[in-house]
Amino acid sequence: MFRLVLGAAIGYVLGSRAGRERYEQIKRWSSRAADHPAVQGAAGVVRAKISELIHGR
Repeated sequence: MFRLVLGAAIGYVLGSRAGRERYEQIKRWSSRAADHPAVQGAAGVVRAKISELIHGR
């Protein structure tokens, strides 16, 4: 959920400055980046670390 909001916010700001075509390009790029296995793996590690900190394991 967080990455969706972050991607949308970044895409909106950059896209509004560069026009609709650039906005769509940024949106496609951010979607591909967020779905990349390396990014997914890093997100899983971060989630696990946060869970450890919250739950004190």
